[in-house]
Amino acid sequence: MPALHKFAGFLIVCAVVLGLALPRVKEERPRTDAAHAAQRGKASPTVTPARSAKPSGAVKIGAASAAAVSVKANELGAIPVLMYHRIMKKAELSLDRTTKELRDELTRLAEEGYVPITAAELVSGRIDVPLGKHPVVLTFDDSTPGHFGLDERGNPKADTAVAILMEVAARFPGFRPVATFYLNEDLFGMGERAGEGLTWLRQHGFELGNHTVSHPDLSTLSKSEVQKEIGGIEAKIVSLTGAHAATLAYPFGSEPDKRSWAQKKDGEYEFKGIFLAGWKPSESPFARGFDPFAILRVRSEGKIGENDCREYCSTAWLDKLDKDPDTRYTSDGDPNTISFRASDEKSLAKQYRPYGRSY
Repeated sequence: MPALHKFAGFLIVCAVVLGLALPRVKEERPRTDAAHAAQRGKASPTVTPARSAKPSGAVKIGAASAAAVSVKANELGAIPVLMYHRIMKKAELSLDRTTKELRDELTRLAEEGYVPITAAELVSGRIDVPLGKHPVVLTFDDSTPGHFGLDERGNPKADTAVAILMEVAARFPGFRPVATFYLNEDLFGMGERAGEGLTWLRQHGFELGNHTVSHPDLSTLSKSEVQKEIGGIEAKIVSLTGAHAATLAYPFGSEPDKRSWAQKKDGEYEFKGIFLAGWKPSESPFARGFDPFAILRVRSEGKIGENDCREYCSTAWLDKLDKDPDTRYTSDGDPNTISFRASDEKSLAKQYRPYGRSY
């Protein structure tokens, strides 16, 4: 064989060997579960961090849509997470809210452009509310009879929180009738119908959350005691519904000595988010400072002197957000993008930069 042919053959062999040995670089495009769901004809507002070969900090922020600019969209703004306890015809304790107070507050939320989402949706960033609207999370602690019950025909009992929420939603199309119920051992006082009740709630879009068996102060308990309290009610939820709770609310807002005790126990529970009692609205889940395991809530109450409610309970906070709307979360109408003012870019968490749109 001529020397030139031998040399050419040698080069070909080398090229093949190198091609097999060197790692292949595959371009990965940013994606969201929402985009894939839309292609399948299913609505899903999930926003997932992009998988990209580029460092997330190097991703250039795109331009916000004209529609987002027109409503001054701010998806890095504050989201009220309202905390309710007993709902009664006539309040007896300081944390109670009357049926009229609940109806009035929900009506105000609807009139001011708020749309309810669940606690799990907040934690995961699955926020899909119309253009110019504001998400709000309604949470009810302690699974008391005033929250929910079924009548003899299998419908929500009149004047329960669920019935009132559905009533307001019927009067205000677009006001989504969903909430998150944090459960203790006595499930709405429903007795043998508890399983039927929990199934009804899940089938109608309501979220079931973990609030421990007996509502103890977890900061006073050992690791095993904390896990028994959380694991006990979790086992009951699973036995009645076949599904685990995605979120937990600490009784009294008190954290255990170590957060990890409450976050996860192999084979029993693993939460995506944990809620405190709190005194101000939650940060956006897309904000750099958002902590899914220490989400603040706002007590539902008027501007009374107790517990600084003149400044820090629901009526006061809704007034503040109404007077300074630039500080609250306002939707751009697209669950696949996160729109905000260019001056707020530094507040966007790095993993969400591929979805960022500024103006």
